[in-house]
Amino acid sequence: MFAMVEVTCWHWLGFIAFVVMCLALDLGVFHRKAHVVQFREALLWTAVWFSLAMLFSIGLKSLRGEKEALEFLTGYIIELSLSMDNVFIIALIFNYFSIPAVHQHRVLFWGILGALLMRGLMIGAGVALVLWLHWILYLFGAFLLYSGVRMLFVETRVHPENNRLVRLARKLFPITPNLHGRRLMVLADGRWALTPLALVLMMVETTDLLFAVDSIPAIFSVTTKPFIIFTSNVFAILGLRSLYFVLAGALNRFRYLKYGLSIVLVFIGIKMLIDPHDRQPPLWFQVDISTPIALLVIGVILLSSILLSATDRARGKPAA
Repeated sequence: MFAMVEVTCWHWLGFIAFVVMCLALDLGVFHRKAHVVQFREALLWTAVWFSLAMLFSIGLKSLRGEKEALEFLTGYIIELSLSMDNVFIIALIFNYFSIPAVHQHRVLFWGILGALLMRGLMIGAGVALVLWLHWILYLFGAFLLYSGVRMLFVETRVHPENNRLVRLARKLFPITPNLHGRRLMVLADGRWALTPLALVLMMVETTDLLFAVDSIPAIFSVTTKPFIIFTSNVFAILGLRSLYFVLAGALNRFRYLKYGLSIVLVFIGIKMLIDPHDRQPPLWFQVDISTPIALLVIGVILLSSILLSATDRARGKPAA
């Protein structure tokens, strides 16, 4: 049995440097000029980000063992699957503000950059909280169980007028009636004014924050290791932009995907409530659900919801 390589600050710095390099190449080279991201380009980038995540998993296996590699893979699949609902919300936001497709990638770039910073802080706080109060995992499980059931019955809508950050921005700055290219702020009548693109960015950021409240506790059902939680979240977020352009136009075809995501949340919530997680003293209702079994169950749920959607569409049933 080989000795596992200890995760040090250099591994953290190396991974963060890799992420910064990827973002710099994305914005400064591959998407330097604003353009409409077509389906084939988005599919290619989705494959690139997925391949990078799989390569990272293979590297993690050689350095830290199969267990942590599986934890990363399961966490990545959980975060990526829960991001699908986030994609639907982002599409509604863009439609509500009538944002042209040519500007959407730039908004998503800055939105995801902000999401990385917010999630990093939330993960750090979550890990510290779990280490301090281990029983809080039960609260996370109950919350995810509630969120999964609620997703079944609450219809998703976009209400910018109820967004506190947007309302604050409207009080502090004038808002231009029209877009000004890719600019978020312009000088109008001697004072700075926000463009509708800035409001969209605020909506995207707050939407991701709300979804992080579900997705970050979910990964604690798999592991409490900060490096695994952070890296799996980052890879899922990095692939969110290309995933948006792949799925945004076809989300209405996946009528059962919402139900699948709901069941995934319920399953994860139940797992957190009954899985031991090295809790002391042990409780009578604890059941050890291994990471490979959890990954298999989540994969079957998502695949089943997609196949059911495809079957209904083939039979000519309208999208929900």
